[in-house]
Amino acid sequence: MPMPFTVVDAFADQPFAGNPAAVMVLGEWPDDALLQSIALEHNLSETAFVVPASGEADYELRWFTPTVEIAMCGHATLASSHVLMGERQEVRFATRKAGVMVVARDGDGYTLDLPVTRVAPAADAALLAALGVEGEVFASVSGAQQTSIILVADAATVRGCTPDMAALAACEVMAIVTAPGDVADVVSRVFVPAWGVDEDPVTGSAHAALAPFWADRLGRERFTAFQASARGGHLTCTLSGERAVLGGQCVTVMRGELLV
Repeated sequence: MPMPFTVVDAFADQPFAGNPAAVMVLGEWPDDALLQSIALEHNLSETAFVVPASGEADYELRWFTPTVEIAMCGHATLASSHVLMGERQEVRFATRKAGVMVVARDGDGYTLDLPVTRVAPAADAALLAALGVEGEVFASVSGAQQTSIILVADAATVRGCTPDMAALAACEVMAIVTAPGDVADVVSRVFVPAWGVDEDPVTGSAHAALAPFWADRLGRERFTAFQASARGGHLTCTLSGERAVLGGQCVTVMRGELLV
């Protein structure tokens, strides 16, 4: 039967920028194997699946890369709200591992409320070798998924990072390489080959870790960020207690039907 889908470029103000996500609104949950097969067919960093919910949320939300279901995804949540918002001012999503996530209108864009990920200094020579950089490693001590922040000297080092993807996959983390920015307060790139995504174009969940990390270093709760992938994406980040509030825009680029 036909299953409609929408592809949205999230954290983008024009097509072919930001991070594309496929969004599929379903009446009920099918078998997990079908969800994973659909995500592989879309072959985007994430496909978001939503079904109607009751109680504290409007929808239940799950995210799949081409190879695995993940615990939290920011850009596909933003994309889902772009598809579902209509005339509402906010959409509330119930997730399985990241709690309730709220997306609200904010002028021409949206704000996305995420639980923060906290990190602490760690020794990880294998991770630095896989990334091919010198820097300080900080590993997650809280949050929805295993994350490492690698603080390097400058934006040029971030832009020039060329990881050994096979070695990096063996580290089994989301690796966030970051430095003080050139076109924004903070610059980063994000690599997740262990989850089927060599380099993610723009990553909301990574900024849930970068928000407290850089707020501490910058001495302020709000800053701008640029993820320096080939597509690139601009975000605003605000630390609000144990929540990270990310701001960005979305552009719909494709609608269609999957025939399964």
